[in-house]
Amino acid sequence: MPASLLWCYLLFASFHCRMAFLWIASLVLCSLWGARGQTKRCSGYEAINVLKADSYLIADLVLIGNCSSHSSDIENLRLLVEYQTDSRLHVLITDADSQVFQIQEHVLPRPRSENASSSSSGLQFSFTQSPFAFSVTRASTGETLFDTADTPLIFETQYIRLRTRLPSNPNIYGLGEHSDDFRLPTWNYTRTLWNTESPMIPNGLNLYGSHPVYFDHRGESGTHGVFLRSSNGMDVKLGTSDQGQQFLEYNVIGGVFDFYFLAGPTPTDVSKQYAEVVGLPAFVPYWVLGFHQCKYGYKSIDEVGQVVDTYAAAGIPLETMWGDIDYMSDHQDFTTDGSRYPLEKVRQLVQSLHDDGQHYVQILDPGIHRAGGYPTYTRGAEQNVFLKAADGSFYRGFQWPGEVVWPDWLHPNTQEWWTDEIRRFYDPNSGVNVDGLWVDMNEASNMCESTSCFASTSARTWVANKGIAVRKRYGDPVPFLGVPERDLFNPLYRIQNRWGDISSKTLWTNITNADGTHQYDTHNFYGTMMAGATRNALLSRNSAVRPFVLTRSTFAGVGRVAAHWFGDNASRWDHYRTTIRQMLSFTALHAVPFVGSDVCGFNENATEKMCARWALLGAFQPFYRNHADTTANRQEFYLWPLVTQAAKKAIDTRYKLLDYMYTSLWKASADGTPNASPLWFFYPSDSNTFGIQNQWMLGDALLVSPVVDDDSQSVSFYLPDDIWYDFWTFEQKAGGGQTHRLDGVQWDEIPVHIRGGTILAMRTESANTTAQLREKNFRIIVAPGKDGTAKGELYLDDGASLDVGGNKSEIGFVWDGQSFAANGTFGFETDVKVERVVVLGGEGGEVVTHEGPWGLGGEFGFHL
Repeated sequence: MPASLLWCYLLFASFHCRMAFLWIASLVLCSLWGARGQTKRCSGYEAINVLKADSYLIADLVLIGNCSSHSSDIENLRLLVEYQTDSRLHVLITDADSQVFQIQEHVLPRPRSENASSSSSGLQFSFTQSPFAFSVTRASTGETLFDTADTPLIFETQYIRLRTRLPSNPNIYGLGEHSDDFRLPTWNYTRTLWNTESPMIPNGLNLYGSHPVYFDHRGESGTHGVFLRSSNGMDVKLGTSDQGQQFLEYNVIGGVFDFYFLAGPTPTDVSKQYAEVVGLPAFVPYWVLGFHQCKYGYKSIDEVGQVVDTYAAAGIPLETMWGDIDYMSDHQDFTTDGSRYPLEKVRQLVQSLHDDGQHYVQILDPGIHRAGGYPTYTRGAEQNVFLKAADGSFYRGFQWPGEVVWPDWLHPNTQEWWTDEIRRFYDPNSGVNVDGLWVDMNEASNMCESTSCFASTSARTWVANKGIAVRKRYGDPVPFLGVPERDLFNPLYRIQNRWGDISSKTLWTNITNADGTHQYDTHNFYGTMMAGATRNALLSRNSAVRPFVLTRSTFAGVGRVAAHWFGDNASRWDHYRTTIRQMLSFTALHAVPFVGSDVCGFNENATEKMCARWALLGAFQPFYRNHADTTANRQEFYLWPLVTQAAKKAIDTRYKLLDYMYTSLWKASADGTPNASPLWFFYPSDSNTFGIQNQWMLGDALLVSPVVDDDSQSVSFYLPDDIWYDFWTFEQKAGGGQTHRLDGVQWDEIPVHIRGGTILAMRTESANTTAQLREKNFRIIVAPGKDGTAKGELYLDDGASLDVGGNKSEIGFVWDGQSFAANGTFGFETDVKVERVVVLGGEGGEVVTHEGPWGLGGEFGFHL
């Protein structure tokens, strides 16, 4: 209660406590007085010392009146506005003393500013001086995209708040990772960003990753994006004010407001602009597009070998076998179980896979067993690379091996130690010659649910002393370490974390990193740093080839270093459907192109019909892996007749399309173009597409519309007003902007359509491995659009080299209605040829085939 209000109540109560009408009057008067006092107290900031130039604006922001809603106000702030490019505006609000935490530059490098002119920018910044508020408008139309005028800016030591207006019934997407609707609810909805262990991927709660970016799609007016470069825990609220104004509000428990506004105006433009900010995705090797098999619970390396052999006997192509934690001795990283997974037998299996053109991947967890005689722990302790408690001892908790310590990825020795461990254990000549690595449990997950596990009371209550010591050691002040003397366990503003307290099921948030920052601020990128360190170690092991790392925990920019799977889903129809919108969030909105779910579900027991449908759906997503928990029944594709049939057809089709998918992944790595997109990316003016989340565009040519209802053989799907061709029959179909229904969809069938105006390069036949597939010839499918023309592209290289140099071909295909031409660059030498070109949509729906062959060493074409 404000002091003025309390004083008022006491005054009136003392003299008139027996006079009811005066007591009522006192209530009215004091409430008005208190409300007036509150308004005066929390009025935000005033902008002073404003300096404006053509490409930037700077100002000081000074507190008008005390807010202190959840912690202490920071009275003096700095504002920086940069017109970085014609399509990107940077707005940074930070403390004047540079104490508040900001993400380290080496963790998430800032994009380079081109010092664009405000006069040429697609976005315009304006502000109100007192109380300070700002808005961002689209220059071409004057439309307001972001406006903070309705509520004052709050900037405290452990709570910052900013609200922007939204249009009525907005189309907002992003703010992952979540399992909710792809188009976010906008009434009384909260997206909490705080990475956590999250089995069963529940709706409405925080999951394994944090991506504080959203896309606001406004139909014909265009699309824009807003990225908040912050790793602090936050609630992003979407709702409607008492005045009926829809809003989006950031409630963050620390850090600064570090915004990047992305002008678009097309959805794909925003995706590309966001990728420029957080870093372009890494290009994956060709082999990872094959089919993968894993299960937690394979009891021995012999059982793993039997799975490989059974896939071969069933005639189902298997590209990669994965090793879950079963292979470890006592669940310790960089070990094999001497009786169940003896090293020599593991090496023999891996060599056998390699001899057959297949691959092998193993899992690693961040928790390092604190055990005497365990060399990985001993070497790490000697190099001092583990996180520490207040008393200087290694911070301890639980993961699979039991009592563990965790690497401090910000320690200068940690990369060297981690690289050394990986090079020792995965030495091709003496160890397990893996082709990639999988990092799990890296949110970080801590099975110690009690705050008393292995730790003294002093460690629990200590807050920031080590951070102060770091300041003194390196000179005062060291910027951006975080404001001292915060409550790093229980901030007064409680984000809606799934597990309650922010330290629950993870590393204690008061732990200080080697650079003086705290897990309170850096928690959300712990897993991404592990993934990055693993990528660096693989590059050290073999610098010539593209490394492959799969991570569970993610943060903005993770696509630069790793792929992602969606964690511990379940064998349920609703999770089968969920994987579509999860994929779209990462590929189209979060700049992480190589993603997928555990096909057929991880937890619980899969059923035959659901697994058959999932085998088909997964084949049209980037990462394609069957994976189940140790508590779940076996679910390899060969176990059920329906699933075997569906998987054979799915993999056969996927492999024929593999170069098309590879080309789209290359584009994603080159400029951020999404490899899988929602329909509204291609039809941004068609409001019927804005809420569609069970169909997707794979690349720019294929529309995938799977059966999504439980145990059903019928599907309803939307076809925008365009020319479409059935992928399986080549039958032409006018979409008409209508919903179409298809009944009798067999268990090995999935509706797919080719978008008119595109050209599709496919292998003529499939193969058992991707290595064999690369020797198959091509056929080209031409799908003319409404104007009779079409275009497409094909990217070729050796599929493995990190730096291909000029050893690549970037081929463009063009059909003008009468002539076909292939041109571009042809640096990749190959004996593979184009056998035929198939032109769809002729008179009466005629399909015309033009026989080759044509080599892929230079331009070719023909004229009707």
